[in-house]
Amino acid sequence: MKKPDNEPVHQRKGSIFRTIKAVMWSFVGLRARGDYERDVAQLNPLHIIVVGLVSVFVFVGSLILLATWVVGK
Repeated sequence: MKKPDNEPVHQRKGSIFRTIKAVMWSFVGLRARGDYERDVAQLNPLHIIVVGLVSVFVFVGSLILLATWVVGK
């Protein structure tokens, strides 16, 4: 992503903890508009996708383990 010479290149420097926090709030569906806009400006989209996919697998795996435990097999 190249910008004109008079504009500095903006690098996204969001921490992994901040990315995980943003993804977890997205799972719940509650997010303040200001926090969302700050996340969009600072977090790396690739990190969000990776953390989101890992979170989905962990969530589905937890549900499967819970269902297996409840049924007693």
